[in-house]
This record gives sequence, C-alpha cells and structure tokens, in this order.
Amino acid sequence: MACLHAATMAGLAPGSERWRTAACVDLAVATAFAAAGLRATRTAPAAGRPGTGADAPLRRTLRFPTGQPGNPRAMNERVGAQAEVGGGGCPPWVLREYGVLADGERGAVVDPEGRIVWLCAPRWHSDAVFSALIGGPGYFGVEPVDRWHVWGGYYEDGTLIRVSRWVSSDAVIECRDALAMPSSVDRLVLLRRMRVEHGAARLRLTLDPRPGFGAGRVRDPRPADGVWTADVDGLRLRLAGAQNARWHPEAGLCGEFRLGKGEHHDLVLELSEHESTERLEPDRLWEATQDAWRRAVPDCSGLAAPRDARHAYAVLRGLTSSSGGMVAAATTSLPERADTGRNYDYRFAWIRDQSYAGLAVAAHGPHELLDSAVRFTTERILADGEGLRPAYDVGGGRVPRERGLPFPGYPGGQDRIGNHAAEQFQLDAFGEALQLFAAAAHHDRLTPDGERAAVVAVEAVERNWKQPDAGLWELDERWWTQSRLSVVCGLRRIAAVLPGPLGRRGADLAEAVFAETRRRCLRADGRWRRAADDDGPEAALLTPLARGCPSADDPSSAVTRRFVEDELAEDGYLYRFRRPGVPLGEAEGAFLLCGFTMALATDRLGDRTGALRWFERTRAACGPSGLFAEEYDVRQRQLRGNLPQAFVHALLLECAVRLNDASTLPR
Repeated sequence: MACLHAATMAGLAPGSERWRTAACVDLAVATAFAAAGLRATRTAPAAGRPGTGADAPLRRTLRFPTGQPGNPRAMNERVGAQAEVGGGGCPPWVLREYGVLADGERGAVVDPEGRIVWLCAPRWHSDAVFSALIGGPGYFGVEPVDRWHVWGGYYEDGTLIRVSRWVSSDAVIECRDALAMPSSVDRLVLLRRMRVEHGAARLRLTLDPRPGFGAGRVRDPRPADGVWTADVDGLRLRLAGAQNARWHPEAGLCGEFRLGKGEHHDLVLELSEHESTERLEPDRLWEATQDAWRRAVPDCSGLAAPRDARHAYAVLRGLTSSSGGMVAAATTSLPERADTGRNYDYRFAWIRDQSYAGLAVAAHGPHELLDSAVRFTTERILADGEGLRPAYDVGGGRVPRERGLPFPGYPGGQDRIGNHAAEQFQLDAFGEALQLFAAAAHHDRLTPDGERAAVVAVEAVERNWKQPDAGLWELDERWWTQSRLSVVCGLRRIAAVLPGPLGRRGADLAEAVFAETRRRCLRADGRWRRAADDDGPEAALLTPLARGCPSADDPSSAVTRRFVEDELAEDGYLYRFRRPGVPLGEAEGAFLLCGFTMALATDRLGDRTGALRWFERTRAACGPSGLFAEEYDVRQRQLRGNLPQAFVHALLLECAVRLNDASTLPR
C-alpha cells in the first residue's frame, strides 16, 4: 500500500495508467530493497518546481539503515541480486494455507491472496515459470485491491477446482481457479474466474512469468485482438481477458478490474510448446473441465468419510499423468524441518508410491487410476528389470541428480531439484508392485504385459532379496525387515495369480524369504526388529502388517503393532522411528502415512474401534484446503514437507474403503 500511496503523492490520478505503472513497479522494487535490508521511498518534486504534475519523472530514494555502510554501487548490486531471488513480491505463508491445482501433467500452487506462486511448465519435472513459493521470481496474481479483507476457500466436490473467497468491509469476492482438463502434455491452460457475490470490488492483476527458474527471458510481449502473447523461453504464452493491462519489464503484466454485484471476469492463461490458434473461450473450457472431473472421480458415498475420500481420489487423479506416472507431490524443497537440510524434490513418480495409490484405488474398484498405475509400473519393470529404479519422471525418464538453485528457499529450507534416491536399490518396490499386479488381476485388469512384468519382478527378487537395500525411508543400505516382509506379501499374492509352475515358484520363494527374515529379524519375545542389526521400533513394519504379512493370527503381528504404538505414538499421532537423544516430535513431525497404516493394521487385527480412532485422528492433520503433507507438526499444528503428498491421500482412501467394509479385494 505504501507504493500505491507514493504513486498518488507523486501527483498521479489513482487508477490512471501512470498510477498503475508506478505502483506496480514500486511494489517489485520495494520488495527487493526490503530483502536487501534497505528501505525505498518514491517522492515527487516539490510543488512549483519544473517538471511537476502528472508528466513529472519520479525520484527513487534509498535510505540506508543506521550503521550500514552506504556504498550505493554495492547496495545496487545487492538489490539487483535480491530482486532475482526474493520471491517476486510474494511473502510466504505457512504450508497449511496453500491450495494446489493439477491436471495430471503439471501442478500449480495458489496462496490465500490469489497468487499462483508455483508452476512448472510444460510438465511436472520441467523448470518453473512461477517460483515465488521457494523464494524465486515469478507469479500470477489476482487479488483484492482493498487490503482490509479476510480470506477463505474450498474445493468443489470431487475436483481440484479451487475457489478462493475474500470478504472485505463492503464486498464478498470469489476467484475460481483450475488447470483446464482434459489436459495435454505440451500445453497447459489455467482458468481464473473472478466474481463479486456482494458489493463492488477492484481486483489487481499481476502476471510475471519468469521461465527457467528465472534464468530465461520473456520476449516480444504484445496484445492483439484482446489477447496478450509472448515468447517465454521456448513456450508460447497467451493471456485472454486482460486487454487493458500494461506490460512493464520490471514487473510483467499489470492491470485492474472493477466488478459489481453479480458480475464476473475471466482470465485464461495458456503456455504451450507450439503455436496455438485455438480460441481461449472460458465458458467452453470451464464446461469441459467440470465434465472431465465428473468422469474421473467415482462416487465415494459408501465409504467412511466420503467427502474426504473423494477429495483424496481427486488429488491422486490430479497428480497422475496420461503416461500413468503419478508424482509423489507437486512441489520441491518444502522443508520437513527448518534448517536441517531435509527438503527434497518430489516431482517424480516413485514405484512404491504408485503401487500404494493403485492398491488404494483397487480396494474401491477397478477405476481408471488402477489401470494407470499398472501400466506405468509394468513399463518400467519390463524396461529395467532388476535394475528398476525407485523413481522416474512421469515420462519414464531418469531422475536428474540433485542440484541447488540460487534462491533463498521456502523459509527453513534450501532449494534443490533432482533426487538422489533414484540411484538407490529399494527391494520393497518389487514387493509393492507385485501386490499391485495381484490386485489388478482380481479385477481382471492385469494385461499380458503386466503378467510378464510380474514374472520379471519375481526373478528380480529371487536374485536380490539377500542384498541390503535403502528401505521405505530411503536411508543407508541395511537388511531392513519391512522390505523383506513387503516382498513376501507380494510374492504370496502374485503366486495365486501366475499359472502353474510360475505360481509355485513365487510361493516357494515367498516361504524362503520369510523363513530367513524370521531367523534374522524376529526377536525371542516375538517382536519384529527394525532391521537385522537394529532392535528399535519401526513404524514401517505396519505396512506389511496391514497387507497380511505376517498373518493376523501370527502372534508377532499383535506384539509388533503394540510395541510400535507404545514407543512411537504420542497424542494420537505416530512417528517413524526414534532418533537417539531426541524426543518424539522434535526431530521430525508425525508421519501421516504411518498413522493410516496403523489404522489398517489395527483393523486387520480385529480392533475396528481402535482403527477408526487412528483414522479420524490422522485425517484431521490437514490444512483448510484438505491437503496433506508428508509430516504434521503436532505442537504447532502445521504441515511439513511437500504438497500434496500422494501416498498419504492414497492411504486415506484405502482406510475409508476398508473401515467401511466396502472392498471386494481379499484381506
């Protein structure tokens, strides 16, 4: 608001073109100065001097804080650097306040003020065009001019159509956002519809694309026939609905809309790898998007927590590409714990996570996402065999090595892209894939290629199960108990599917792996160890317990579940494992996947009431948008880690099915 005030004090008429230009430019400059520890003011020449009035040039003044060396050149260099990495004028919010849009091929993060602060284009693993979320440049804002307002919002049922809602002293405004569907790999369309429900309002537009995480350039921005076009570092940009906006090199496209009660205004942003001549017609695009969501998300009325279950399915659909690959989350570098270095790039498809999602969907029925999971997993196993990588990009390509970005990062984090886990050996990925194939076969959805992939997976386990692996938590290579038990579960399930000798081979291998794991990892008191060389408690063991390995009538199942609960649960939330000398909740947040697997394991052991208690407690650990991260900070009631975490939503869906006895899959 100080920038707007400065523009007015400079003799510019509020709302005029020069007033908007001054305010928009000053907002970006003031943000950069603030990040550099400076204060910027914009002043007009004194009255009566030459050059006063609406056409007068404006003077920008730097005010150095007391005690700071006043080297203007050094300060200007510093400001220039900060302007590139300061979040583009968008202050960060706690993670629970963000919403996410997704169409399967990419995702956008929207903050409570209506700013799209994260978008990679054209695909999930592409460089970001808007990266303000992680301290980088670029965002797409539609926000009330009146700063005296409160915000809210919601998702339309069974969709990732997000509605932001702002209430000011004299207006109620809604902004409806979606990535248009059906989607395309090489083209995204972002829909934004502003509507005034009560009163009258002014809304400010800022479109500041910064391709290549800010390294690229926007070339030749120009309006034609009511549509702005530009070249965005190899992508073609079109924006419809902002014909009266103005382009400013420092701040992008800036404009303002005035709407009365009942009026609405549409913005349609397209980013495409190819020149597009298709008309950007908002009504048609909205209708197609709504219809696509109606067809994609099944009825969940027969499940526990039907609304949350349907929302979870919508999240999984939004994260799943037409290739079948499902990213683990839409974002990178959102920290699990402040200043610990535990922040990662989750814009890739993990075989394990993909299998969890497929199993959850299969528990409900033979829906489209089951086929997607089977197809992607099949292709990767047939291509790589025992060299299967834990993660791929959604096109099946290799995950790049980790590298940093020159941004300050989301508060408490450090920006990085790529993921080192893709180079690990994770034995349990084969076990989860085999369970997925068996579930697909139950629904008569296992293709001939899927059956071949199952045989390849059995052979890979046969050759590698004795080797140490990184386990579910992607730690140092050890003889993790959970990995072996997950493999046993998968082998047993697929043995009932594969014909004749192949089935017997799988069953025999399952018993061999189980016998050796029992010898090395089962304590004399009947409790499963964390690893062959580690007696500590481990919540990862709940995953195979929930799937039936060991069986519910094996005494070790109840003993292990109870020990995990006694040692790793606090205030109704579950943690992964103990870190020496650090209390639960201080080393990391409650791990939401584990809370849901505890619910499933508890139910398998016959305690439905206890299972529902775990389910209800864990599903409450989300933000206002209903999205889950990987971890939950119980003390501060905050989300930790990337958003939205796919496997958490998958396990919520499976719990909603199982705890209402709504599945036809065998237990």
